[in-house]
Amino acid sequence: MSTLTVACVQHACGIDPAANLAASEAGIRAAAAQGAQLVLLQELHRTQYFCQVEDPALCDLAEPVPGPTTQFLAALARELGVVIVGSVFERRLAGVYHNTAVVLERDGMLAGRYRKMHIPDDPGYLEKFYFTPGDGPFAPIDTSVGRLGVLVCWDQWYPEAARLMALTGADLLLYPTAIGWDPTDDAAEQARQQEAWITIQRAHAIANGLPVLACNRIGVEHMPGGAPQGARFWGSSFIAGPQGELLAQAPSDAPAVICADLDLARSEQVRRIWPFLRDRRIDAYQNLIRRVSD
Repeated sequence: MSTLTVACVQHACGIDPAANLAASEAGIRAAAAQGAQLVLLQELHRTQYFCQVEDPALCDLAEPVPGPTTQFLAALARELGVVIVGSVFERRLAGVYHNTAVVLERDGMLAGRYRKMHIPDDPGYLEKFYFTPGDGPFAPIDTSVGRLGVLVCWDQWYPEAARLMALTGADLLLYPTAIGWDPTDDAAEQARQQEAWITIQRAHAIANGLPVLACNRIGVEHMPGGAPQGARFWGSSFIAGPQGELLAQAPSDAPAVICADLDLARSEQVRRIWPFLRDRRIDAYQNLIRRVSD
């Protein structure tokens, strides 16, 4: 296989989990009809983004892995012959929950999972209340379409995570995401934030010589007890090549299925002319394992 066709499925999420999964399914089917062999879904695509509030009762949304969502995605993967990267609010055991990406092979088998390592705690993104940080490692998941460096949302701001995936042999980086604007910010600040989100991930592609897929949701979501304006997500899911070039991008305010063909030989070609991994000064990076270098 010299070319891999990949897709991102971007949609809005409402209060009905079944309707949300139906939207994901429709996107997966549309992507498969366009020849996609690998489909990436957005973060926590079964539910609204509930982390706008701190409510212990919302932990009832968590489910085991394997469980209902993975079984649903497995059936689609098997029927359509595609690899699917989904997202689950995982119940690991009583009181221990994770924000987990799951990878379903084209035969429906669970190829692996990644538990989100970097957990934010910002206004409207109160994830530390719900999610235990993953216990690693940053390691790709082997599939029939390649070694997938799967990370989740807040992980996308950390070059260390992308680099460790690259150093352990990832063929591409994937980021299921739920991110949006603070409605109280002015238009200029909102534009800067959205552009920063795109730029940092394109930079991961460049620094590591790997394609990047980032899949975000759209729409305004309201949670009881949350901010009256709700959370407005900026969509803009995209696929970038190993030099950061944009191959496909979704709008900020509409559902979309975006596809791109990845030349699987390009990463090696790019790394030969931009040998960033070869020229790393690993003898001088000791302070990276410290919180702050005083």
